[in-house]
Amino acid sequence: MFWGFGMLRAVIFDMDGVIIDSHPLHRETWKTFLGSLSRNVSDSELDFVLDGRKRSEILRHFLGALSDADVLALGNRKDELFKRAALQVKPIPGVLELIDLLRAGGIATAVATSASKSRTHSTLDRLGLTSKFDIVVTGNDVVMGKPDPAIYWLVCQRLGIHPSGIVAIEDAESGILAANRAGICCIGVAVHRSKKRLRAAGAAHVIKDFTSISLRELGSLLSGTQGSGTRRAVSNMD
Repeated sequence: MFWGFGMLRAVIFDMDGVIIDSHPLHRETWKTFLGSLSRNVSDSELDFVLDGRKRSEILRHFLGALSDADVLALGNRKDELFKRAALQVKPIPGVLELIDLLRAGGIATAVATSASKSRTHSTLDRLGLTSKFDIVVTGNDVVMGKPDPAIYWLVCQRLGIHPSGIVAIEDAESGILAANRAGICCIGVAVHRSKKRLRAAGAAHVIKDFTSISLRELGSLLSGTQGSGTRRAVSNMD
């Protein structure tokens, strides 16, 4: 059962590059981690890391066929390396204020991230944000990562809100594609991506950060997004 057709009822945030400006550290951590395994990668190769992929997908991309046990062990090692350096990671400008504004306006908030459950919750806890999200879905909760829409379908189901009443916020092409395939209107955040690339991926609107976005603008983006694509997306969740 869904409620909220056609009105802004929820905003779903990706984490890396949307809630926190973690991409420079994320890139450097992966480079250091892979180097420790004698896998030296170029900066251009590391673009793969920043495209909203699940940790298991990234590990197998760079290290080849790995067992599930190897993926878990190596992934935990990488996450520990990131956590030790993560104290320097700061929120994207304006995002904390926007989250507070949404909650004050009775609009649900959620996280849909490809990051692992442990890293996601440690990050949100450190920033004091865990209690500010109604739903948190991570890469551990779905089999297929972005651009597959499964993570967004799962958030919609857990919120009980129709996709037409939701705006997603993403910073990478794969995340925008995932949201759109779930029938959700998506905003792109161009902190580390070009506005042109995010628009080409299907972002309805692109912002540099959250310092000038209003609830009125978020709601206005939903107009014209309801249609057969949304209905097909919902039918896949039933």
